[in-house]
Amino acid sequence: MLNPFGQECRFFYGDYYRGRQHEECRLLDVHNLRWQPYLCKKCPIPEILQANACEHMQFHPRLFRPFLIMRPQVEITVTCNKCQCDVEEPRIGCGQCHPMLDVFVVGTNENDAVD
Repeated sequence: MLNPFGQECRFFYGDYYRGRQHEECRLLDVHNLRWQPYLCKKCPIPEILQANACEHMQFHPRLFRPFLIMRPQVEITVTCNKCQCDVEEPRIGCGQCHPMLDVFVVGTNENDAVD
């Protein structure tokens, strides 16, 4: 579903049936964090989900203020349920669930070997 800023996010839910105006972020709701529409503007989750759709990624959000006078923002840490490890770069993944193809790894082709 599209969030208030037009980005596709599987955690955002909006109920507009027959004039209702109920909106929520189900990820923040599960972690007992209070959702406000402005949080969707700088949330990294839609970008991560667009780059990597691995079903083993588990998102752990927290709200933080970059500076005391600024509004809170969403910060995400990601873990992999399959290999039980922290994911350094969620846009790429952990590297174990979906290994890189040999075409993309430098120096693995038989033709590259120097005798």
